Amino acid sequence: MTQQVPPTELSEPELTGVRNFRDVGGLPTVDGRRVRQGRLFRSGHLAHATEADSAFLASLGLHTIFDFRNAADQRLEGPDVALPGVRNVNLPLTDPADGAEFWQMVRDGDLDQLRAALDDGQAAGRMSASYRTIIKDRTAEHSRVLHDIAGDSVPALMHCAAGKDRAGLSVAVTLLAVGVERDAIEADYLESNATHRRYKVHRSNSSPDAMSPEVMALLSPLFEARAEYLAAAFETIEQTWGDTETYLTEGLDVTPETRERLRAHLLD
Repeated sequence: MTQQVPPTELSEPELTGVRNFRDVGGLPTVDGRRVRQGRLFRSGHLAHATEADSAFLASLGLHTIFDFRNAADQRLEGPDVALPGVRNVNLPLTDPADGAEFWQMVRDGDLDQLRAALDDGQAAGRMSASYRTIIKDRTAEHSRVLHDIAGDSVPALMHCAAGKDRAGLSVAVTLLAVGVERDAIEADYLESNATHRRYKVHRSNSSPDAMSPEVMALLSPLFEARAEYLAAAFETIEQTWGDTETYLTEGLDVTPETRERLRAHLLD
């Protein structure tokens, strides 16, 4: 039975320019331990962090920030703010050109274009497919993250653009590696749907028609965290490697010794 996740020890900050920030501390493992507070954080991008946001982030004592955005994301949003003494590691989890035309259509397309591309489950199907692809094809990046953390690159913050998909998967892989219960991993992932966390949908046309209920319904699967997306990632692990242990050892080159170091750095 899944244990109840306790509230964080400190009240969650209200960051102005950084969305979807949270400490994943408190999540339970299958052997009765918990993720330690103040060791692993997740968020959306830091490009628009205010001075107060930056001061809060600097107070966390971060060692490393893992930025999973690609070059197109960084051109659109800008680079992360610089935090003194913090190492920044950019590990793009999608090809810089992947989906550029698609996302331009999301921002600029008319209703007919959006219907053709996203209706009848196409949007959700695209999201599940992207999760499967990241798990199968980005083993080197996920291996790098786990080995860095095992090498004491903590406290660490993982982020992408919205802090939902690429960061969500990287956090999930890290939590799997230290034995966090899958129900707890899913619950943390779904926290990205909270109103104050959600990524704001940007459309180039500000007319009412551009943000009509039908348009928003078509776009919704792209901007939601859905259990089916994370399930697609877990299914891909099992279909490709057979089980989580083999995925970690053969897919990500994580030895039992490395996993013990991960647990020492991340768990109470």
